[in-house]
Amino acid sequence: MIAYIDGKLAVKDPTYVIVDVNGIGYQIRISLSTYSSLPEGERCKLHTYLHIKEDAHTLYGFTTAAEKETFLHLISISGVGPNTGLMILSSLSVDEVQQAIVREDVRTIQHVKGIGAKTAQRIILELKDKIKKETMLAGSTVVPVSAHNTSRAEALSALVTLGFAKNVAEKTLDAIIKREDRSLSVEELIKFALKSS
Repeated sequence: MIAYIDGKLAVKDPTYVIVDVNGIGYQIRISLSTYSSLPEGERCKLHTYLHIKEDAHTLYGFTTAAEKETFLHLISISGVGPNTGLMILSSLSVDEVQQAIVREDVRTIQHVKGIGAKTAQRIILELKDKIKKETMLAGSTVVPVSAHNTSRAEALSALVTLGFAKNVAEKTLDAIIKREDRSLSVEELIKFALKSS
């Protein structure tokens, strides 16, 4: 098990990074919140999870231990794999995921691409007590959630990587850009797209 990787951020993409550790580049899948918080070209430390399948060994990375812990909880649910776990954490913050689970807010979880009502209910049913217990132990309380073309191109690339059909992703992004009527970051575009699908 690789608990964390500490090195220089060599490549930064909305869906993955490559971290250079003593001349070895580790490709690590990431969520949008991790993407947003990583400084370009600087030293970074990612908490990692190594997912092993017959045909692939894939590293998933998170800037906070809380995000990694939430990811591990999510993938422990039947029907929620690592890609779906990342999709959830790209659409919602750790706090939003925890609040949705504790409040049994099926709709919030169901808004994530690829999550149906049954999967959302299963996530809530299996994680509610665990999340409540952890937030109580941590002493935190669950509170209420209170360069245009380049961004579009990066967001489109990320959405296609996440499993969107290219034409659907393009239409969704164009609708968001038209609706918002302001300059949006890559992260904002992707989050809006994930929530609107």
